[in-house]
Amino acid sequence: MSKFLRAGFTAIALAVVFGAVAVSGTNAQINKTLTRMDEFYKSLQSLQANITMEKYNNQVDEKDTYQGKVWYVPAKGKRQMAIRLDWSKPTEENLLVINGLYRLVRPRLKTEYRGKVEKAKNNANVAGPLSFMSMSKKQLTDNYEVAILGTREKLSDGTDTIHLQLTPRTAQKYTMAEVWVDVNGKPLQMKVVEKNGDSTTVLLTNSKDNVTIEPSIWVIDAKGMKIINN
Repeated sequence: MSKFLRAGFTAIALAVVFGAVAVSGTNAQINKTLTRMDEFYKSLQSLQANITMEKYNNQVDEKDTYQGKVWYVPAKGKRQMAIRLDWSKPTEENLLVINGLYRLVRPRLKTEYRGKVEKAKNNANVAGPLSFMSMSKKQLTDNYEVAILGTREKLSDGTDTIHLQLTPRTAQKYTMAEVWVDVNGKPLQMKVVEKNGDSTTVLLTNSKDNVTIEPSIWVIDAKGMKIINN
């Protein structure tokens, strides 16, 4: 699997978690923040935003930064999650995930990768964050400790946020997750730290909630592409 495919799946996971965290805390501030997050998630039908992802490699002390756009429809009831990521930097990539299936298009190489998200290779970074989507509120309460690391932390775009830390009570493929939430309960930034010290941080900017997403967004033209099934 290419580095960009792994990056794409990690971004999916993190973007999904933005709408998925709804747990009970131990003090008024945590409860208030998580209630707002839960209300935002329940009201969210779609999202469109610019996305920046930074992947840090602890072993070599290097960072890779990816920029692009994301369209996201959360899972609700019988409806499954749908997401499209169009990376523009450092190179063009198009990733589409619908009903648990992915399509990754690399126009420069005229190649398209297809397969099931759950069977994607080297997806250790994804397993932890995606697990939030299959847990109830009670499961999250039982399995994660929640703490507030800051109450007025500014993101790179100047937005004031509350900085939460989620620590698994049992062994996971990651040691810690962090979420930065605005005053309306909207998660705008997410960070996952792995056991080896590597981390992935995703930031959403210029995001628009409950917008109409044109059907064409969910279509990728594979004409002339070499298809590789994973």
